[in-house]
Formats: sequence, C-alpha cells, structure tokens
Amino acid sequence: KDTVVDNTTQGIEFLMTKNKITVFRGTASFESETSLSVSSKDGLESVSFKKAIIATGSEVTPLPGIDCDGKGIISSNEALYLTKQPKSMIVVGGGVIGVELGSVYARLGTKVTVVEFCPSLLPTMDKDLGPALQRSMKKLDVDFHLKSRVQKASYSKDKKTVKLDVLGSDDKPFKLEAEKVLVAIGRRPYSDQLALDKVGIKTNEKGQIPVNASFQSVSPNIYAIGDVIEGPMLAHKASEEGVVCVEMMAGQKPHLDYNTIPGVVYTWPEVASVGQNEQDIKEKGIAYKVGKFPFKASGRARAAEESEGFVKVLASKENDELLGLHIIGPRAADKILLGVKSLVYRASAEDIASLVAPHPTYSEAIKEAALAATDNRAIHT
Repeated sequence: KDTVVDNTTQGIEFLMTKNKITVFRGTASFESETSLSVSSKDGLESVSFKKAIIATGSEVTPLPGIDCDGKGIISSNEALYLTKQPKSMIVVGGGVIGVELGSVYARLGTKVTVVEFCPSLLPTMDKDLGPALQRSMKKLDVDFHLKSRVQKASYSKDKKTVKLDVLGSDDKPFKLEAEKVLVAIGRRPYSDQLALDKVGIKTNEKGQIPVNASFQSVSPNIYAIGDVIEGPMLAHKASEEGVVCVEMMAGQKPHLDYNTIPGVVYTWPEVASVGQNEQDIKEKGIAYKVGKFPFKASGRARAAEESEGFVKVLASKENDELLGLHIIGPRAADKILLGVKSLVYRASAEDIASLVAPHPTYSEAIKEAALAATDNRAIHT
C-alpha cells in the first residue's frame, strides 16, 4: 500500500514540475481576498493571487464522547497504518468507510464487529445493497449490531482491549470488547485553519463553504471544490469539479450533472451505484419499474467463483428512461461506467438491453437486468 501511494504522489509531483506549477509546502491561511500566508518550518511566506480555489478536502468526523487516541481507539487514518494485525476490531459505523475497512480486516482474519445506528448498512445507497453486503460479510464471520448507538468507550484494566457501552435496537444496553475500536462515522470539511472570516466566508451548519453554480464563494476571487462544499465526498467528484471550475474561469461553458456521478464501495464483492435509488424515486412519487439479475446466473461469474451479488436497473414506467443502476458483485466499480454513460445520454432500459454484450463477461448481467426491466424479458433467469 505504501509503495503504491508513494509512486502515485511522486507521479503527481512530476506532473507539477512538468507543467511548471509552483508548489508551496505548509499551512495556508487567507490574509485578504487577494493574498494568503503559508506557514512552514522555514517560516512565513506571503502569496498573492488573482483567483484561488479551496480544495483542502476533509477530515475524520469524531464521535462525541469518544476520543481517538490512535492506539486502542483509532480512526480510518490509523487503520491504514497499523503494522500489526489486531485479533479483534469493533467498527463504529456501517457506512462506506466502515464496511470497506471492516471488510479488509475481516479478510485478513481479524474478528470484526460492526455497530451501526441505522437499520441497514450503507444507509445512503439503494435499499437492496446494504442487506446484500451484510449477508456477504457474514460469511467472513463479521457480527452486526444495527439500530445501535455507542454511548461510551473505556479501556480494560490491562489496557489491552477497549470496552464499549452500546444502546441496542431494543433500548437495552450491552457491552462489547475488542483489541481495537475503529470510529468510522464519516468525514467533515477541513477548513478550520484557512481564516475564512478574513475574506467574509461563513460555512454552513455542516462546515461546508457555500458556492454558486460556478463554484464561486461570496468572496468573488475565491472558489471552492470537493469535500469542502456540498455534495458527496468523492475523489472523482472533486477532480471533475476542479476541471469545470477552471474551465468556467477561462470563459468556457462546461456542465457537471451530479446525478451521473457514481459512488463505489471497495469491499469484496464491490458495491457501485449511479443515479437515483429506489427510496428516492418512491419519495418523489415517480412511477418506476425494476429489473434485477443475479451474478449466480452469469457463466463468467461462476467460472471465476465470484457469483455473489446482483445488478439492479431502475427505469421510468412512463418512458423507460434509466433512473438508476445499482450493482453489488465482481468488478462493480468498473461496470458502473455503463450506467454513467446511459444516464448522460438519457438511454432507456431497452437501449441498454439491445446492446450486444460479449460472452462470457460480467457486463452481460447489466444487459440481463435491463431486459428484466423491459417487460420482464431477461433470458437467463
């Protein structure tokens, strides 16, 4: 992991040099609407600008009442740098980060227990994905306590394990104990040290910087993208916002459709979604139809012994236009791009169903799910 990260960051540094970009290393804070100061081990340096983009990303969201000491109680930051595999781990949070890291350690052999406040894993994604992932993770001997709230954490007398006081779904308290407790309840914008007050910028109740359609803040020379503004905290979302923001500065007229930005959960099997989920469609009162296809009916998936999961297509009943594509299964992160393309070009379920998929491939499952959504025409189920 460290080798991959080092190679990647070195590649970025090379691109900076190649494109004649000056890099200042340190902590930046605004002095005015056209200048900022950079504090480093070499001292303080003032930098002037015509335009600035805030892209400082996010940091771990703490859990009130539980202090991450980086030893027994850790965040996702420390979880990526453990040098010794823990025998047991409690993951507080069943969202994307919690299930990704919980899945990694469970596959390595750590006894993992997940505590989640909501009734399902992945509560922000389509309702069928969380339960499916939970069934898969149970095969790794992962335990789950859903609709449960962590109230307190304390060390055992020998300080070798952490004890948690948890309020269960039946409002009855119980205790859990593990060598490590991973707090993974989400992330929040990282902007505290920017001195935003000096340029008149006030963050909202979530700590996000309000921007207009051009990513411009109330300070006309200062823009913001990525995790510090509204929207999903995704690297590819931030990257695309950066491109669109600069193109707008240059007088071009690009467009970014947030409905076509995919979300991926890097568990195994992978989970990927794009477009609307079934809960949101129901809430909006849109008439819709569903097509599903299980990977156990895919010859390629069975041959590779990767037949867990399914593809789910949601389409409009009125005009058959694709509303959402949701996948749990092998290579979901790569296959979701077909859903992105289909949403961008406003394809129908029948359009997807009419594509000739190579055989045998995982992508055939998307075609079959689209056929299932088109008058229940799936061939192989």
